[in-house]
Amino acid sequence: MTPRIDRARAARSPSRRQHRRAAAAATAGTLAAALVVLAGLPAQAGGGYGGGHGGSHHAKQPVLGTRGVPLITVDHRRFRDLDRNGRLTPYEDWRLSAATRAADLVGRMTLEQKAALLVHGTLPTSGTGYRFEDTTSPGVNTLVGDRHVTTFITRLSALPSQIAAANNAVQEAAEGQPLGIPVVVSTDPRNGFSVTEGQTVARQGVTAMPDAIGWAATDSPRLSRTLGDIVRQDYRAVGIQEGLSPQADIATEPRWTRINGTFGSSSADARDHVEAYVEGLQDGDHGLRPTSVATVTKHWVGYGAQDQGFDSHYYYGRFATFPGGNFAEHLVPFEGAFDAQTAGIMPTYSILEDLVYQGHAVEQTGAGFSTFLLQDLLRGQYGFTGVIVSDFGITGDCPAQCRATRPPASFIGPWGVGMPWGVEDLTVVQRYALAINAGVDQIGGSDDPSKVLAAVSSGELTAARVNQSAVRVLTQKFQLGLFENPYVSVAKADRIAGNARFQRVGDDAQARSLTLLTNAHKTLPVKAKKVGAVYLSGVSADVARAHGFTVTADLAQADLAIVRLSDPRAGADLTGLEWTGSEPDYQAFQAATAAGVPTIAVPKMDRPLILTHVADRAAAVLANYGVSDEVLLDTIVGKRSPGGKLPFELPSSMAAVEAQLGDVPDDSADPLFEHGFGLSYGKKHGGWGHQHR
Repeated sequence: MTPRIDRARAARSPSRRQHRRAAAAATAGTLAAALVVLAGLPAQAGGGYGGGHGGSHHAKQPVLGTRGVPLITVDHRRFRDLDRNGRLTPYEDWRLSAATRAADLVGRMTLEQKAALLVHGTLPTSGTGYRFEDTTSPGVNTLVGDRHVTTFITRLSALPSQIAAANNAVQEAAEGQPLGIPVVVSTDPRNGFSVTEGQTVARQGVTAMPDAIGWAATDSPRLSRTLGDIVRQDYRAVGIQEGLSPQADIATEPRWTRINGTFGSSSADARDHVEAYVEGLQDGDHGLRPTSVATVTKHWVGYGAQDQGFDSHYYYGRFATFPGGNFAEHLVPFEGAFDAQTAGIMPTYSILEDLVYQGHAVEQTGAGFSTFLLQDLLRGQYGFTGVIVSDFGITGDCPAQCRATRPPASFIGPWGVGMPWGVEDLTVVQRYALAINAGVDQIGGSDDPSKVLAAVSSGELTAARVNQSAVRVLTQKFQLGLFENPYVSVAKADRIAGNARFQRVGDDAQARSLTLLTNAHKTLPVKAKKVGAVYLSGVSADVARAHGFTVTADLAQADLAIVRLSDPRAGADLTGLEWTGSEPDYQAFQAATAAGVPTIAVPKMDRPLILTHVADRAAAVLANYGVSDEVLLDTIVGKRSPGGKLPFELPSSMAAVEAQLGDVPDDSADPLFEHGFGLSYGKKHGGWGHQHR
């Protein structure tokens, strides 16, 4: 089948692509040159280098942060004496390039310290902070002090000031180590409305905005860049410097449960939003700087084509399939990330089942073990020079109990966590070696660098390969400005993160994403004063009263009903897209419509839900992708206007879903609503049905 790519929108000018390729090649060349140049620098007693000069004498003095590291002055400029030798060591000199400093530092590290750069651990939480002492698992002191780990994901959900203080404490522990290497703290998305184990973090204190699929519904990459810039400021205010996002996967399999983290089913649209997101978080499209949040774009590649929508955190869902021969289209959104100079890439858990691409039979392993996908395609054809971070748990074991586990049971069990798809029979050390040799720079979810050392000791991994990844990881730490100041202001964290100005933009994005699908008899907008009483399901009564409504719990007294509907996750595999009738929210909808009450249905479109038996009974259907009650009621009463367009088509039946091709977008028979459909209050007609873009 011919790939369904909108080439006109997907393409970028050759000059821009050539510019990006040239920049990538220059970065790779700089790293290699730095290793050669520094090998010839004359060392001085105490670890300094000849002349004491680092480069540009016109570089601006950065703000330095310290909790114990002394400051030294050279050429009327101040530097952190991270190795505490009383001299300016090259890696301490902020006038040198990041690549040069990284190469110098790698040359001063032990193999144990370098191996620790190749793991990406998890900060152990305790209440509103982190646990520093060992209990049943290592605390921060052991992880940072004994194991030398300096990259961690945080899953801490707390007030901004609490997260800032906790991250500062981790940086202080790192500062106290012999070389003073700062920590990069990463996070899964935490600004949206969805909370899913291992995929998002509960929002607290940061700006509330729609899930990523709602960004796509606004049809405005410019807004996506603005939202990304707000996320950047929220993150940096609390001491987070890396986002394990965006998802560049395209939503071609409607049953797939991670669609709400994507930018929809159009590869061209997704490319534009991915590029905008990366530019927003990284504060531009020229790579990392001290104001950036490094992005790790995921999941390379084809994750949106999951077999029957199954979840590849589980053994049963380990395959992505391409019955439509449409793999090439799944590459397109990543080109937007490359154009914006994304700092990182995360490979998918999935095995690309029986895929042959460009005449090459892709290894039947998860992408984190695939030399073709990481070396030949990602680094070779696309020229990516950043850090490849494996998805979390790919080196863990998945024994028989794990292989038999399916949702709703957690993929985490007594065995721990393991998604070693295609290499289940290898040892943990062999999996480390295979992943790193394939191109991975950091093993996600691991805080055990001893496995890297064991792979070197066994001859399965070379010290040179460890050095290569170590330089990449350190280079980004230097680019982010962490060697100068890894600390944040606890006092400012609460004032910056989620501030009123940011939230006004977030609220506007929520409203602009709301997608009006039906509006019979111009039900919306509602004049609250003309409604006697409103029945609510899933909506705050206090917020409704604040908008002028009288609230009743008695449908017999109601003149209007507003009912939120969540993803039904129906069927034995929890992939069904239509309600069975057993769901409490759907029962509330049925009761309201059966009572003859005009009902506004507000389904949350985590996936392309089947609204056939909602749209034919509701007075209006207002789809959302994460919206507060305040913004929802503002829109219902006409203070705001819904502006969203569907970022995917809505199928008319599960039979149509089961017959579509999972790697091809928007191809179900007789869809209820076409991709791009959306009404507005300004239209002269209501109603519902098919709409072509």
